[in-house]
Amino acid sequence: MISKQEKELALQSLELARREGAQHCRICLSKNVTDMVDTLDGEVDKITHCLDRSLSISLFVDGRFGTFSTNRLDGQELQGFIREAVAMTRLLAEDPCRKLPAPERCCREATEGTEMQTYDESYESFDAESLRTLALAAVVDRTGYQGFKVVSEEGEASASEFDTITADSNGLMCRLRETNFDYSSQVTVETPDGRKYSGYWWESTPFLGKLDISGTGREAVRRAAAQIGSAPVAGGRYNMVVSSEMGFKLVSPVLNALGGYSLQQNNSFMAESLGKQVFSGGLTVIDDCWRKGESGSRLFDSEGVASRPDDIIRDGVVKKYFINTYIAGKMGLSPTIEEPVRARVMPYPEPGLDRDAILRKVGSGIYVTGFNGGNCNSATGDFSYGIEGFRFEDGVLREPVSGMLVTGNFLELWKHFLYAGDDARTCMSKLIPTLAFAEVDFNG
Repeated sequence: MISKQEKELALQSLELARREGAQHCRICLSKNVTDMVDTLDGEVDKITHCLDRSLSISLFVDGRFGTFSTNRLDGQELQGFIREAVAMTRLLAEDPCRKLPAPERCCREATEGTEMQTYDESYESFDAESLRTLALAAVVDRTGYQGFKVVSEEGEASASEFDTITADSNGLMCRLRETNFDYSSQVTVETPDGRKYSGYWWESTPFLGKLDISGTGREAVRRAAAQIGSAPVAGGRYNMVVSSEMGFKLVSPVLNALGGYSLQQNNSFMAESLGKQVFSGGLTVIDDCWRKGESGSRLFDSEGVASRPDDIIRDGVVKKYFINTYIAGKMGLSPTIEEPVRARVMPYPEPGLDRDAILRKVGSGIYVTGFNGGNCNSATGDFSYGIEGFRFEDGVLREPVSGMLVTGNFLELWKHFLYAGDDARTCMSKLIPTLAFAEVDFNG
């Protein structure tokens, strides 16, 4: 999608920056196009076409650092833009920690952009009418339901193409191209007494031929109807099982706390945890970043540093902080990559477990299918989230639950980790399966 001329102009900006006095420069040229068809109650409601192009330039000038962006790639305008950007950077305070990453750390394999096999050639012949047909084909059948009726339905079909080039004055040049096809459905059902409940489901894949939307609307209806009659149960300590769609809510705060900015600002509950066992011995999280054919897989980070599959947490021991070049200089640490590319919680204690198997093994407790609001203190790890889901007993889901809070501390929560399934949804950015914990506090 990035044309030869656009690429050449972007790469020329590196030389323009050097000519204007920058010792080093990094550029990121990104271009994406998205088409969307929204439906409302079975009819097309809105059609959207979005095209975005931007050139981001990071300048290292006389010990100073500045970032600038533009969407104008005319040669003359670009030269003037860079000249002004260099002049403005000279007005900033010196910052000796701002440097390009060492060339030997940078990616050299992502030359075509298709190495991760996330680009579908059929995208080029997939037009607006095809997207409209796809959206209308997924409309929910509102007939045949007992005990409720479907009162509203919103669907969204989208097709996207992304293309990114990252290059710097040390010789880095890497590229990523990918496509994505999505369909989502959100429905509201109403019971005879006028109570309404909403449900949502989606499918996403880089490949049109793998997009199965046949059951998306039905699943959204099922999830809405499953909440009928939901109410709090008595507060107390329960086993907790969390669905694979919601597990990121418990994993992301841990990964964020391992990030350099949080650590450097003393705003992380994972400070001084590197090399220490701070979690249950059953917890292993890896950066599974080279999963070909799956959206989110990457060969490089935003600095152009090469990614590689690696341990983040192994048997409860913290193995890695995420430290970019700048924060490494500030903290006196060795740099890694800027953030995990594709974090994956590994199955525990055995492969092949799905939600139902984990419910049977845990026996009784609360199965969480949604988190509603709440907050997490990034400095202490304390959290409080509203939840919805089901009480389960003897491994079987019973009545729906809502209007409750789950509270605790992430360090303590993960010490009570019981199970991780083998059922992560590959369409999500983090590969988090069904998770189970013991002795979790719930308040009604």
